[in-house]
Amino acid sequence: MQPQILVNFGYGGRTMILADKIIEERKKNGWTQEDLAQKLGVSRQSVSKWESAGAIPDLKKIIQLADLFEVSTDYLLKDEIEKENTDISCDTDCVLHCVTMEEANAYMDEKKKAAPMLANATTLCILSLVPLFLVSTLNDGLAIGIACTALIVTVALAVFIFVKTGIKLSPLQYLEQEPFETEYGVTGLVKEKNQCYQEHYSFSLACGVVLCILSVIPLIIAGCMEASDYVCTLCLAALLILVSIGVNILIRVSTIKSSYDTLLQEGDFTKKEKLAKKKTETFTGVYWCLVTAVYLGWSLWTKQWDVTYMIWPVAAVLYAAMYGIVRMIMKLEK
Repeated sequence: MQPQILVNFGYGGRTMILADKIIEERKKNGWTQEDLAQKLGVSRQSVSKWESAGAIPDLKKIIQLADLFEVSTDYLLKDEIEKENTDISCDTDCVLHCVTMEEANAYMDEKKKAAPMLANATTLCILSLVPLFLVSTLNDGLAIGIACTALIVTVALAVFIFVKTGIKLSPLQYLEQEPFETEYGVTGLVKEKNQCYQEHYSFSLACGVVLCILSVIPLIIAGCMEASDYVCTLCLAALLILVSIGVNILIRVSTIKSSYDTLLQEGDFTKKEKLAKKKTETFTGVYWCLVTAVYLGWSLWTKQWDVTYMIWPVAAVLYAAMYGIVRMIMKLEK
């Protein structure tokens, strides 16, 4: 009979072995032995031997396991009690909130309800310009005044929806901002929902992107035909309508998908990403305050509001570049 190979340390009067930790973390993530084997590039039999303490993984596999489980190698090889302190790096001692099944379901339900609200509010913002474009070629002051009023009312309605939805989601906002742990079974449930939603998400994402790309076709055709200003304006309105539909689809599915990513702590919601975002919040706030100050100062000084608005797309491109540099510097400092 093959002797069992154990990696064990005392914990509360009992022995905690590496095999137990692999089983615990695998089940917490909702993976089968076959799933874990595929992620590690080994056979299912190898994983089975590790979990039965019939063998131990080599150092390379232990490092891979630590990365997959988002724990430290120290936790896998040392006393279980050290997990809370080695799971992520905190500037101060912290206890991670444990998300219950009820909290997870409540969060997913609220995000699902918020998805159409956020999508429709964004659509209203985009479509608010259509009436103004349609009457811009007319020399009718009353029509232009009505279009401007409609624009303001539409944007105000959109802002109301954004604020109302944000307030409703605020009690659960910590899930997107702070690292957390989940109760047993939560990760498996969310993974199952995520997998079921993946096909619809991929199809809708493709449709939304294609609509945004195709939206420029009416304007291109009008330009090639040297159409009148009014026809070009109609084509511009058609462009905005197609873009609004595409963006609506993208926001709907992305909001729901983000709820799964948040609970699984994947993509932009990993523990490392959350900590990095907290550290870059100051940079983001200062940057956009400076941009706004420059825009207002330049506009008031020159009175050329039709020119100074160009600062926003330029600032957005610069922000992306500078944000990337800041993140790179943070990684080098680590």
